Amino acid sequence: MASVMNLIITINTTKPKQRSPNKLVYQGLNSNSFSQSKSPRKVIPYYSTRSISSAHNTKITFDFKSYMLEKSNKVNKALDAAVSLQDPIKIQESMRYSLLAGGKRIRPILSIAACELFGGHESTAMPVACAAEMIHTMSLMHDDLPCMDNDDLRRGKPTNHKVYGENVAVLAGDAMLALAFHHIATETKGVSSDQVVRVIVELAKAIGAEGLIAGQIVDECSEGNSNLGLKNLEFIHRSKTAALLEGSVVMGAILGGGNDEQVEKVRNYARCIGLLFQVVDDLLDVTKSSKELGKTAGKDLVADKTTYPKLIGIEKSKEFADKLTKEAIDQLVGFDLNKAAPLTAIANYIAYRNN
Repeated sequence: MASVMNLIITINTTKPKQRSPNKLVYQGLNSNSFSQSKSPRKVIPYYSTRSISSAHNTKITFDFKSYMLEKSNKVNKALDAAVSLQDPIKIQESMRYSLLAGGKRIRPILSIAACELFGGHESTAMPVACAAEMIHTMSLMHDDLPCMDNDDLRRGKPTNHKVYGENVAVLAGDAMLALAFHHIATETKGVSSDQVVRVIVELAKAIGAEGLIAGQIVDECSEGNSNLGLKNLEFIHRSKTAALLEGSVVMGAILGGGNDEQVEKVRNYARCIGLLFQVVDDLLDVTKSSKELGKTAGKDLVADKTTYPKLIGIEKSKEFADKLTKEAIDQLVGFDLNKAAPLTAIANYIAYRNN
């Protein structure tokens, strides 16, 4: 996997003497893909004992880099196997070009982590994990087209339509969408047919006219609208970005065997990190360079899009990100500390990522 920080996360849940947050310590930063820092990050300000469990006197060390490398490598191998080169070669090459171009693999890893939270196996979640990444990649391929965001750079490489042409990029994206559902239906093993149907319904809802597409069309229609308020902006981001993240988590939870109440808790977690992801994206767009991001920086400003920094400013946007991160972690109260550690770490990673 390209770009992963060497992040050791120490979660100290010992009850503090004073009302101060516990420590989430970042050690040994060294990266290729999860962004690099010259010194360890400071203590996360909003991480508290009750964020995971009511238990005290417990200390957990979680190696975030190792976890992400292990999971992403397995996801990459599964994606490689899922899209093999066959006739017509051009469409397969186009699909593989974008699908295997790297990236953080946050969505598939969330699916796996959510499944394992409830005692499920990685292999059970892998088909939905791959499907989530296929659909995410499809959305990027279409989003980069001249008729949409007209972007030339994605993950540090020319966008799909710049390499294969607009017509092929559209068709490859369509093929990826179809493959995602086919992959779930044919490759998911060891669970009931009812669970498979539930995850297919969940994914369809996440990306359809109630989810990703809804956010995209409202976003498109809102360009240049200086009167777009926070409520409408939140709708765009909860639909366009958060919905697929939510779907990724919920699919994993369903396959892992979570009950309705448990699935709802991780759904709320996912909604928070989904919106958080976009708030941080908005901040990065105005604070980082294209080289640092691996994609065109400042494009929202050029397109006159409404963003959180534009509406409430950079500092208020950072405060909102902190609030969302705390709310996300609070949803993990009561779950097994060790099994919840990946989801906790991912929430903090999303909040503090640099690209």
